[in-house]
Amino acid sequence: MTKKTIRLTTAIGAAGVLVGVIASQATAQASTAAAQRPAAAAKHVLLLSVDGLHQTDLAWYVAQHPKSALARLVHGGTEFTHAQTTIPSDSFPGMVAQVTGGTPGTTGVYYDDTYSSALFPVGTTNCKTAKLGAEVDLTEDIDKNKNSIDAGQGLKNLPQNILAMSGNPLTNIDRSKLPVDPKTCKPILPSSYLRANTVFSVAQKAGLRTAWSDKHIAYQILDGASGSGIDDMFSPEINSQAIGYPAGTDWTQTNSATEKYDTYKVDAVLNEIDGKDHSGAKHVGTPAIFGMNFQSVSTAQKLPTSDSLTGGYSKAGTPGPLVAKNLAFVDAQVGRLLAELKKDGLARTTTVILSAKHGQSPTKPAALTRIDDGKLIDGLNAAWKKAHPKATADLVAHAVDDDGVLMWLSDRSQAAADFAKHYLLAQSGFGTDINKAPKAFTRGGLQTVYAGAAAATYFGTTVNDDRVPQIFGISQYGVVYTGGTGKIAEHGGAHADDLDVPLVVSGAGATQGAVFGGGVHTTSIAPTILQLLGLDPQSLTAVRADRTPVLPLKR
Repeated sequence: MTKKTIRLTTAIGAAGVLVGVIASQATAQASTAAAQRPAAAAKHVLLLSVDGLHQTDLAWYVAQHPKSALARLVHGGTEFTHAQTTIPSDSFPGMVAQVTGGTPGTTGVYYDDTYSSALFPVGTTNCKTAKLGAEVDLTEDIDKNKNSIDAGQGLKNLPQNILAMSGNPLTNIDRSKLPVDPKTCKPILPSSYLRANTVFSVAQKAGLRTAWSDKHIAYQILDGASGSGIDDMFSPEINSQAIGYPAGTDWTQTNSATEKYDTYKVDAVLNEIDGKDHSGAKHVGTPAIFGMNFQSVSTAQKLPTSDSLTGGYSKAGTPGPLVAKNLAFVDAQVGRLLAELKKDGLARTTTVILSAKHGQSPTKPAALTRIDDGKLIDGLNAAWKKAHPKATADLVAHAVDDDGVLMWLSDRSQAAADFAKHYLLAQSGFGTDINKAPKAFTRGGLQTVYAGAAAATYFGTTVNDDRVPQIFGISQYGVVYTGGTGKIAEHGGAHADDLDVPLVVSGAGATQGAVFGGGVHTTSIAPTILQLLGLDPQSLTAVRADRTPVLPLKR
């Protein structure tokens, strides 16, 4: 062996020793990090959101039905009786909060249909000449076919064959309906729009399986920045034509249809509990994080009547016939899920978290005042152009008004925001009450209006944020913005009826029969899920930004 060979062999040997040392150090560091993480209290977390459900609804039902599935959940864990969801109290920011730990100012998600001054409009192909400013519509409108429950996949024998729907929502998203990213001149996917990672992506990175079921394929946003955090997403389109019902009726317009729709998602989760994918066709293992949202309580709260039953509340805080029926429906479906966990031997290793993306307002029927927001917006635009004769564009670039007001203005100056605020607060007129009779309103139906810098501060961001609305109006209690009389309740605002949702953490890792009366927020669900699974809550970017605490489960 030559000296050169000896030197090379020696070098290789030394390098091998060095690599071994480094590898040993890395292994030791990983072991130390793992040892510092809390031990996993659960192998699985089942997250259930009952849209529209108030804490008072849950308390009422459990008191009426002490042996129900919902009662077993409450008594089998920790109940947080003063939990609040996000402001605005919409489905999109509400769900995003539960899986990121972040508020809208941090996640960049204020509603499901918003506006960004930093994106190009849908259909932009020439990014050199296009003007910035785009509606970001992440509703059923981005489906390939929003009139079909499979979102345009083209499945046969629907609706029962809906479980064969693809677990990859990208299959059914029409990218031509998405706003365009100036950096790439390509449509921006919902997941790319989210400014935070999610519990799904963290779990997936740790080698754990994830699944989720929701009402639109636009909930692909929950994949997070990675774009693929959910292994199996089942998202039948709720605003599609309800099969078996009159033409023009979607699954939300008749409550019995909403119940049928919800059972499809329950069936999917039952398959996942059994260790299969949502279709039941493949054995893949029970997910570490999975779950779904229920819609039936929400439609029962909104519809004046359905299925020969009166919707909403019979008196302040007391569920009327249709809402009571749907609380029983949800209870039965939760019972199915709990029974399946027990049958499969997973009850002791699974944590069930029950909450809601949002509440619904008003729960006092006499307080209802329906106001036509279209007239308010048209009046504001006309007043702006009269005061600014050279203005060519409407002042309101985009607006979302349910029981709160969010406006994005074409003129982002403080003066324009103040103009809009003063106009809205000067408006009076007549809307309709619960019986469709005329009912006077003042101040545009608004209690408080945050304009320009004040709106940005309210949401914990700056006026330079391209997504923050220039106007955020908190309505007077009972006001619902709608052009007709088909609704008796809505969400999106900032009243107790919008915000006060249930939060129950039951099963593995939770103290049985505990009640926590302190204030908590649904953003704490995300870090709590990770801690239950033995993962680091601080791996969530929004948790770090908002300093979101883990829920206190040990008492």
